[in-house]
Amino acid sequence: MSVLQTIILVTALAGAASVLVAASFSVALLSKMVNNMVSLSVGVLLATALLHSLPEAFSMEDTSPQLLFTTLLAGLLGFFLLEKIALLRHDHHHEGDGHHHHHGHDAENAGRSGWMILVGDGIHNFVDGILIAAAFMADYQVGVFTAIAIIAHEIPQEIGDFIVLLNAGFSRARALLYNLICGLSAVAGGVLAYFFLEKAHAAMPYLLVIAASSFIYIAVSDLIPQMHRRPHWAESLRQTVLIACGVGLVILLSLLH
Repeated sequence: MSVLQTIILVTALAGAASVLVAASFSVALLSKMVNNMVSLSVGVLLATALLHSLPEAFSMEDTSPQLLFTTLLAGLLGFFLLEKIALLRHDHHHEGDGHHHHHGHDAENAGRSGWMILVGDGIHNFVDGILIAAAFMADYQVGVFTAIAIIAHEIPQEIGDFIVLLNAGFSRARALLYNLICGLSAVAGGVLAYFFLEKAHAAMPYLLVIAASSFIYIAVSDLIPQMHRRPHWAESLRQTVLIACGVGLVILLSLLH
C-alpha cells in the first residue's frame, strides 16, 4: 500500500472512529439528559480550544503571536456576524406574518449554533488530517501513534459537538450524519498535506485558531446563556460540576497519549 493510500485509509478511520464512539456514548447514555449535558459540552469545547488547539497553534515554529491573536479575534467576530445574518434572515422571514411561532421555533433558532459547531469541527478535523499525513510521511510508526492520539483527544470533543447538535434540534441520525461528514474532512486535509505539505503546514496554526474561535464562541455565546436560564442553586452546582468534568475529560485524554 502506498503512502497516499495509507494516509487516506487512516484519516478516514480517524475521522469516523471518534465520531462513532462519541455518538454511541451520546445516544445510549446522554441524549435523555441534553439539558444537563450542555454543561459538559461547555467544558469540553472550552478545554479543547484553550488547552489543546490554541497552545498547539502557538507552539508551532515561525508563527506570530500577534497574528494568531488577530486571527482569533477575526474568527470570533466572523462567527458573530454569521449568527447575526442568520438571525436577521430568520426575523425578516417571520416579520408581519401574523402567526404565532410553531413549537419547533426555539429549535430552529438554536440550530444556528449547530451549523457553526459543524464549521469549526470540520476545520479542526481538516487540521488533524494534515497532522496525520505529516507524521506518516516522516515515519510509518509515528503516523500510527499520531492517529491513535488524535482519535483519543477527538472523542470528548465529538461528544460535546453531538450534544450541541441534539440541543440545537438536530435528530440523532442527522447529527451523526453531519458529524461523520465533518469527520471525513480529515481525509481532505491528509490528501492536501501529501501534495502540499510545506504550504499546508504554514496554514495549520491559523486553521487551528479559527477552529478554536468557533468552539469558544459557541460555548460562551449560545450554551452558557442557556444554562443561565436555570439559575437555581442545585442546578447551578450541577452545571459547575459538569463543566469541570468536561474539562477534566479533555485533560485526562491529553495526558494519556
